[in-house]
Amino acid sequence: MPIELCDFEGRWHVARVIEDAKTGGQGHFEGEVLFEPEADGLRYTETGTLRLDGQPGFTSSLVYLWRPDLAGVAVFFDDGRPFHGFDLAAQPEATHWCDPDHYTVRYDFSDWPNWSARWAVTGPRKDYVMMSRYVSATA
Repeated sequence: MPIELCDFEGRWHVARVIEDAKTGGQGHFEGEVLFEPEADGLRYTETGTLRLDGQPGFTSSLVYLWRPDLAGVAVFFDDGRPFHGFDLAAQPEATHWCDPDHYTVRYDFSDWPNWSARWAVTGPRKDYVMMSRYVSATA
């Protein structure tokens, strides 16, 4: 059965590892994602603790808007600016240019309801990979 946008609704545990090729450092994020229904789709709210090498952990949060579109899912920043889109049924990959940095994401839903997102970010001052793993907290 194909995954649909509404299948994300609910709470998810997220664990993220950040590998920084420029510094050789590593970061870890542990937290929760809540996908809440809105009139136009789902609101993705992430909260948790980010720990970077040599620093105390600190609270981190972000919000995205996930909306259905003809290609699958369109993701927006919380202020409505477009971020990226991907196809839930085919190769769920996307890119985002944020001058001067290039972001590439590959989603993996092959172990649904567990899933992951791998971001590779490159630019003049950036060269890191973030691997996020999501596990349903409502299943």
